[in-house]
Amino acid sequence: MITATNINKSYGSLHVLRDVSLAIAPGEVVSIVGASGAGKTTLLQILGTLDRPDSGALLYGDTDVTRLREKELAAFRNRQIGFVFQAHHLLPEFTAVENVMIPALIGGVGQTEARRSAMELLERLGLADRASHKPAALSGGECQRVAVARALVNKPMVVLADEPSGNLDSQRARELHNLFFDLRKELGQTFVIVTHNEELAEMADRKITIKDGKNTE
Repeated sequence: MITATNINKSYGSLHVLRDVSLAIAPGEVVSIVGASGAGKTTLLQILGTLDRPDSGALLYGDTDVTRLREKELAAFRNRQIGFVFQAHHLLPEFTAVENVMIPALIGGVGQTEARRSAMELLERLGLADRASHKPAALSGGECQRVAVARALVNKPMVVLADEPSGNLDSQRARELHNLFFDLRKELGQTFVIVTHNEELAEMADRKITIKDGKNTE
């Protein structure tokens, strides 16, 4: 489903990624691990089309996204890629359901359909009774589940997560980790997760290690 071939990325004289190649199949849960500064987040940003490689190819199916123009790329990203970050990045002035609706609205879905999809996801994630609450009234674990629902609302090909449980206590982190696998089982969802959490990394179908800008399994 996703194929990266000979990805290179430098910032000035710092060569962050060196000929990274990997393939991710539909429905896989893949963890990416490595020391701080190894290039994990840079790789995730490139996989998520938030940054472009200096060289190499990134294919989603038959589409080489490195060749898309910025407007085409933004539309592709909105439809096909969901993001969950360490900080949930929910908009504080909007309720949980409104936060989940935003990617759908950006993608051109009508208000009624966007709200229906958002509520279905919040119910699936055990948050139906919190839908009208703003982020300040939610716990950290609840905010991250809302962020997961937001990532899923457009039914993307893949969800990319960068240290998604980094701000959670051990119990809430374990609940979030189990949620990813429940969603894979229920929805066939693909996840690529950058993490320092060894428990989560070992739960994944595959673990990719980034060291000195290169990847090993």
